[in-house]
Amino acid sequence: MATRYLPIFLKHSPTPKVQNFALLAGMEAAVRGTLISAMPLAVYDAVGSAESTSAAYFVAGIVSLIWGLFVPWGTRFIPRRWMYSLGCAMYVLGMALAILGESWSLPLALMALAMATATTFVCLNAYILDYIDRQNLGRSQSMQMVFAAGPWAIGPLVGVWLRSVWAPLPFLVAGGFALALLVVFWVLRLGNGKQITRAKGPAANPLAYLGRFFRQPRLIAGWLFAVIRSCGWWVYVVYLPIFCIEAGLGDKVGGLALSITNTLLFLSPLILRMARRASVRVAVRAAFGACTFAFLAAALLSPMPWLTVVSCMVASVLLVTLDVVGGLPFLMAVKPSERTEMSAVYSSFRDVSGILTPGAAWMVLLVAPLPGIFVAASAAMAACWVVAGRLHPRLGVMRPSRGRV
Repeated sequence: MATRYLPIFLKHSPTPKVQNFALLAGMEAAVRGTLISAMPLAVYDAVGSAESTSAAYFVAGIVSLIWGLFVPWGTRFIPRRWMYSLGCAMYVLGMALAILGESWSLPLALMALAMATATTFVCLNAYILDYIDRQNLGRSQSMQMVFAAGPWAIGPLVGVWLRSVWAPLPFLVAGGFALALLVVFWVLRLGNGKQITRAKGPAANPLAYLGRFFRQPRLIAGWLFAVIRSCGWWVYVVYLPIFCIEAGLGDKVGGLALSITNTLLFLSPLILRMARRASVRVAVRAAFGACTFAFLAAALLSPMPWLTVVSCMVASVLLVTLDVVGGLPFLMAVKPSERTEMSAVYSSFRDVSGILTPGAAWMVLLVAPLPGIFVAASAAMAACWVVAGRLHPRLGVMRPSRGRV
């Protein structure tokens, strides 16, 4: 009888809103934004070369990819709220390993941080697909970008500055943000989401849903866009700072460039509005096409390092555009009964790009100097420009007859 007098929000978890998921995205951006410029420099200092740095990221990408594909299988035995909490705990573990600063601990820290990102990303996307209807997915994406804009704009520069003050400091700060992310997640009371499964059905093989993924061309195209977009960010985040160091520009230029371009995330709603007016196909294809020329210019202008930095900054502006609209072809094609599984497939773009980029960079560095990596990035962007031409012309355009996307 006493429960009848309790406030309703204490008896029932409130329905999550777009702003709740954007808040979680912003908190995680604070964790990753603080590390995004400091971590490559720490690994580079620990292992001593660009080739060894590529190898460390390559191995971390493989481990994270395998882990990410098993997360949906794990949520059948571990409630999703605890799986998300495990991701936050792995962030803290990664910080502890990074603080040690040894040549063996930093590669392990990379693995832990990559696994943490994969875990939280799979769970967050499954929550979004549970509670946000298809018509509001674009709004959800853009609002996440807005909430993440501040951390992504300030974090890279602050991370490099903290590292110059004391090497372990950025990892201590990022660890504090990871704990805050865990607290906010539990305060929001998201629970375990809506589970749509076949009654009395056995637990699916973690790789069984890959067959369904490969039978859906729209999902493949959307995933490919995410992979190549992420490869572009890898080049910008990891190899541009190394280029700046080897070109004599110092170790702070890369972080400063990343902070400047990330301020464009505040324009995410405007970018989304323009994309919906022109169609997702036009926006995605134009961004990939312009990015092709920007990365190619970065390679050709490498004898003048500052112009290379400017060209990469132009490329990052286009990558921000792809962050806003590039995932919509995938998210709009996901079936409700495959939310968690396809969220895992989609989240694998981070791990696949984390394997492809350092792997390709390692091979390029065997035969060419570091600017050759910019050429490889340009070729990948050109391939996506071709694929984007196969998208439906009216994808993401408002339908006047229905009044929705």
